[in-house]
Amino acid sequence: MPGLVGSSYNGSMSDELEILSHALIDVCRRLYERGLIVAADGNVSCRIDAERFLTTPSGMCKGFLSPEDLVVVDLAGRALQGRRKPSSEFGMHAAVYRVRPDVKAVVHAHPPTATAFSVAGVSLMAPILTEVVIGLGAIPTAPYATPGTPQVGEGVARLLVDYDCCILSHHGAVTVGQDLFEAFYRMETLEQTAKVALAAHTLGGPRPLGEDQVEALARTRRAMGLREIPVTRLPGSGM
Repeated sequence: MPGLVGSSYNGSMSDELEILSHALIDVCRRLYERGLIVAADGNVSCRIDAERFLTTPSGMCKGFLSPEDLVVVDLAGRALQGRRKPSSEFGMHAAVYRVRPDVKAVVHAHPPTATAFSVAGVSLMAPILTEVVIGLGAIPTAPYATPGTPQVGEGVARLLVDYDCCILSHHGAVTVGQDLFEAFYRMETLEQTAKVALAAHTLGGPRPLGEDQVEALARTRRAMGLREIPVTRLPGSGM
């Protein structure tokens, strides 16, 4: 969101913070309604300024949050404002913010089809959809790590230096964006891609795009001013 970094913070619910709060709640509701999270799953955050972040609370259904449930934290995850306990997985978000100063929002959800691919040990890295190569670049998978441990954030951050999304082995997915809705849309795209790939497997298996086709799509990305993302190599994700 424009003007986010460098905005003032005086300990009260500023107009900008109120706008961010409602946007974050809206994204959480959409994630829940689309089945990308259930029960108390998932967590979402966004930058308020260079040092402060707005995040979802721990242990609550994200589909029914109110502004009072959100928590302002610093990069270390310490609560600065709010009556709830911040997400126990904010450390993963912080790891991403550290390596990607351009990122303004992080969404962690549990998209069922995409997660199933990691459970089955099947990669979604292959370039099978033109819109994914242009919009996401590729969908790598991070190695398994116990939820809530620093290893989760380390694995995710290593991938998101280059990419804008990744699947967590046996544990959902993470997407980033220049604002909350871009991160949300990327999560939708990731799950839609997994659904298409699953359908393709039932029809004899996906047929990835050729190298020349991928390069042409990469040129389209560059023409659109999007980040360079490796779309053909498989990162060291164990998949």
